[in-house]
Amino acid sequence: MISKNQIKLITSLQLKKYRSSSKLFFVEGVKAINELLDSTYELEHLYTIQNDFDNVSNENKTIISENDLKKITALATPNSCFAVFKIPIEKQVVESGLIVMLDSIRDPGNLGTILRLCDWYGVQQVICSIETVDVYNPKVVQATMGSLTRINVNYLDLNKFLLQTKLPIFGTFMDGQNIYQVTLPQQGIIIMGNEANGISSELEKLIQNRISIPRFGNLQKTESLNVATATAIILSEFFRGRVT
Repeated sequence: MISKNQIKLITSLQLKKYRSSSKLFFVEGVKAINELLDSTYELEHLYTIQNDFDNVSNENKTIISENDLKKITALATPNSCFAVFKIPIEKQVVESGLIVMLDSIRDPGNLGTILRLCDWYGVQQVICSIETVDVYNPKVVQATMGSLTRINVNYLDLNKFLLQTKLPIFGTFMDGQNIYQVTLPQQGIIIMGNEANGISSELEKLIQNRISIPRFGNLQKTESLNVATATAIILSEFFRGRVT
């Protein structure tokens, strides 16, 4: 049985201000929940319509009806389980290896996909501008498919960070150097810009290396690539040189 107060709290977590004040977020689905349970994230409470998740104590687990699940889910088609986790304290950025930096990414699906891509390629750190969509937005959490547990995500003033870093800075632009013709390092910061406006002019001034993905189509009319798609191509090139 789930109480009205619990339902009220859970549904409020769909909004960033309540996630921030309560330091809680939620995730749905067996795979995603198990990924979080197997990580350092701390479970607040689990709700399930089946008597499963034997690794969760009864005091942290409530069996609910499908009707109650529909009251708290953020999905059009509810899953069989729903869990609330505590938002951890941000870890400090370690300036080594490749870091993906996101300048005002607004679409939750794009952020979630980029985190999955970083997980795939072994990029462990993502730095987001304050304007970037919240990583604990339910749509972002679902889109990461568990990769959230393996990526250190920080929200910082990007301008201040870039002014003090000693890592080489790469930015993606339509008029940059062809990425297939550039020697790419094993360490650096890769900046991906906003879906509509690209990288801000303030950050552009701090970028030493302008790179681009060339168009091969005959008509050359496509204006740009989806930011998550572009991130996949760029990460692939940065890591391709490591293959022996």
